[in-house]
Amino acid sequence: MIDRAALHEWRVIGAARPALPLLLTAGRLATPLRKVPKLGWVVADPVTARAILNDPAHFNLLGEGGVGHMWSQLLGDWVNEVFDGPGHHSLRSRTRDLFTEESATRLAERVVGPRLAEAGADLTAGRTVDVADLARVLVGRIVADLLHLRTPGTDAAYREIFATGEELATLAMNASTSTHLAPSALARGREIVARLTVNVPDAFRTAPPTTVLGRCRELGVEQLHAEGLSTLLMVAGTETAASAMARIVALLHDSGTQHRVLDDQDLIPEAVREGLRVTTPAAAIGRSVTADVTVAGRRLRAGERVLILTHAANNRAGGFSLDRGYLPEQRQLWFGAGRHLCLGAPLARAEIGGMLRMLTGPGRPWSIRGRRYRRRVLIPSYESLPVTLAPARLPALSGT
Repeated sequence: MIDRAALHEWRVIGAARPALPLLLTAGRLATPLRKVPKLGWVVADPVTARAILNDPAHFNLLGEGGVGHMWSQLLGDWVNEVFDGPGHHSLRSRTRDLFTEESATRLAERVVGPRLAEAGADLTAGRTVDVADLARVLVGRIVADLLHLRTPGTDAAYREIFATGEELATLAMNASTSTHLAPSALARGREIVARLTVNVPDAFRTAPPTTVLGRCRELGVEQLHAEGLSTLLMVAGTETAASAMARIVALLHDSGTQHRVLDDQDLIPEAVREGLRVTTPAAAIGRSVTADVTVAGRRLRAGERVLILTHAANNRAGGFSLDRGYLPEQRQLWFGAGRHLCLGAPLARAEIGGMLRMLTGPGRPWSIRGRRYRRRVLIPSYESLPVTLAPARLPALSGT
């Protein structure tokens, strides 16, 4: 029997980056660790991946191959201090409570809740909703709130904000071969950062503590670091959150498991967790080796690179299943691990959960009315995923 859910997932991945399915498939042979020309050491084993991500003494993000190397070029040398240097522990300690499950849920309900309610009303009325487009609008609303951007409040404005964040993230497109940015890319990236953070200095001083910047101020985070942190959260969560929302909606539909969630909304957290495992929007994580170390019986030398194929590592457990339960070897590997576990993970879960509650609220199954995959993008995702609800059942007529 054809696994429709897996088939569409591979099509999404292949459309984004044609070589990626081959890399992820071949990467399954990199167990637990294998050296590949031009890529460096490749890992597709969750236990080995977690060991590397939890070893800041021998691996970091700041050298060639690490995402911090790229961001230090865009945001300044201070990234080397607080992103993976001596100041990282202090910043992480202060921002530990920035996104709790409770605060992330409140933020999502405040910022995207009204738009989700509109979409739910459209579906209930029999209209079609493109959940891929809606996901980009929702993320645009989160970014606007995070950076205090002034907008006319229209979907078009939030799509534009999303596209700007996406352009900034796409500067990492060639990170599989080099994280050195070309002068033209560097100039463009700095221009985008300046445009997106134009209101941050004023907002940092005046924003209420219910906002992220206001909370940063109360936690004693320096303004420069709060600005950089907001930018990094925006980039890390723009494409990944939108990708996961639409792809998990498709997974529930294609696997036929939406009916279980319709019958029991308490399954939504499990659907979010399992959906994030299968989709793993950030399919790979880079690290640089800072000191000679032995991992899984192989000797890695300082200056070498490691490419962790998180998608392959997470999917070793199999396809989408609401009955899979907790996997201790994976845990939250789709959000990274160790000191760089994604700070915005609770917010991403709140956004995805909000989308699923909107779809399941009417208690009627949804159908996908066509789909288009995004092509040549950093994060695999749907360009379009229009859905409609099944007609409401009429109440049975009683006899007289």
